[in-house]
Amino acid sequence: MPTLDFKGKQFIYAHHLTVPFRKPEIDTEKSLTGENPPSLDDNLIIHGDNLHALKALLPVYAGKIKCIYIDPPYNTGNEKWAYNDNVNSPMMQAWLEKNSPIDVEDLERHDKWLCMMWPRLHLLRELLSDDGVIFISIDDNEVHRLRMLMDEIFGMGNFVANIVWHHRKSSQNDIDVSLSHNHILCYALEKSEFSFNAGDVDESKFSNPDEDSRGPWVADPMDAPHIRKNLMYEIINPNTGKVYLPPAGRHWRFSKDKYEAALEEKRIIFGKRGTTKPQYKRFLSEAREKGVNIFTIWSDVGTATDGTKELINIFGRGQLFPTPKPTDLIAKIIRISTDKNDIILDSFAGSGTTAHAVLALNKADGGNRKFILVECEDYADNITAERVRRVINGVENVKDENLREGLDGSFTYCTLGETIDTEGMLTGDTLPTYETLARYIAWTATGSKLEVKKARQEDYCFGETKDIRFYLIYKPTLKFLESNKSALDAKRAEQIAEECKAVGKKAYVYASHKFMSQKELTPLGITFCQLPYSIY
Repeated sequence: MPTLDFKGKQFIYAHHLTVPFRKPEIDTEKSLTGENPPSLDDNLIIHGDNLHALKALLPVYAGKIKCIYIDPPYNTGNEKWAYNDNVNSPMMQAWLEKNSPIDVEDLERHDKWLCMMWPRLHLLRELLSDDGVIFISIDDNEVHRLRMLMDEIFGMGNFVANIVWHHRKSSQNDIDVSLSHNHILCYALEKSEFSFNAGDVDESKFSNPDEDSRGPWVADPMDAPHIRKNLMYEIINPNTGKVYLPPAGRHWRFSKDKYEAALEEKRIIFGKRGTTKPQYKRFLSEAREKGVNIFTIWSDVGTATDGTKELINIFGRGQLFPTPKPTDLIAKIIRISTDKNDIILDSFAGSGTTAHAVLALNKADGGNRKFILVECEDYADNITAERVRRVINGVENVKDENLREGLDGSFTYCTLGETIDTEGMLTGDTLPTYETLARYIAWTATGSKLEVKKARQEDYCFGETKDIRFYLIYKPTLKFLESNKSALDAKRAEQIAEECKAVGKKAYVYASHKFMSQKELTPLGITFCQLPYSIY
């Protein structure tokens, strides 16, 4: 498969693996949870670098996100975005220092944009469920490079669609060709596992002029594109005796046997008067069951101007955010790709349109969809989160009744805490909570979410998979970690081995030290992992 090469790729190729883990820290004052305490199980708005935020989400949400929508910088040269990932390469750091923030004068801005996107796309892929899908808004500046990047990371076979959004309906007079479209690239994690929810049927096209007991119907053509020799038979109009063959370059839509069965079922008609070419009756009941296919050109979901007007209606003042997406656009993406209890992630949250769309859909159909937003800029609180607060509580003087009364819901606002680092654990300067460390250990060991339970004090078991039980002998104090109580000794090892043998599992035991060799532990089915070194 052809791949895309770009400056810096060798340095960021595995960068997503080296990003340190940081615990989301709840900010109670900026959260909106009503009478309930803020929780990481709630809708989330995270203020922080999205690369670190995505890594922080992995222990809990890996393989759990059904739909991801992102609207990254389009890299037109006018955004003046900064690439500030801490890549441990002197050559990389020297290169990046030449031009930051990145603007139109930077001739290597495309390489830097690709360096920025590469690790984020890898982490986003880790978060998707098996039947999950990602949508990425982009324009002509980077769409061709993004396609190749996505082909490499997600696989060519998982490309679903390039949706063209008619985002501008007014003419641009300052350029020769007025730009009126953006792209939304869509890739599935596993295309065989993903399917769109069908759109609603236009029932106005169905009628029942002959009072068919099967209900309203519409007459569909009997022919279909291309030539298939096995579908090139004669059809005789029983009323006139006229013989019909498929039009040039086309074939009948199904075999002669199926045609004769449909004729017997009175599903074949020959026009209103019975004197024309054959047509096939398709009933409304069938159309409702199947739904309508998704088209790749979208002109009915609002424009960029509509997105700006929505923001002005909510905040009651002028331009707050450049080119916000209209709620109808994101709502359609969510509607066609998720069910009512799915999780939607937006790691370039901007003005918070994705959360607005999720809440509006939940209000409309009684769903329980959940959103996670990540925004790195300073406006994460006063624009991103503030918009969500206002649409939850209600916005005065807007036409939409639901929005005026409030969309209901809640969210927990978070920042990113200190990293879990080896040196900090050795000195005791940064000791994570038991639950935080347990979740991270589970992620690094299994690559997926593990339901972390409260550890039993006698053996420190905090969770298990089909084959392995996990033990973490730990308390977040240096005094405990330096004491004999934190060690894996013979008595504790025998107890763990006996428990695991009874259920046919092996054990991973994480502790600061042990009083037995691994040679002694292996026959007991125990693998020792020393803290803090083995957590990576």
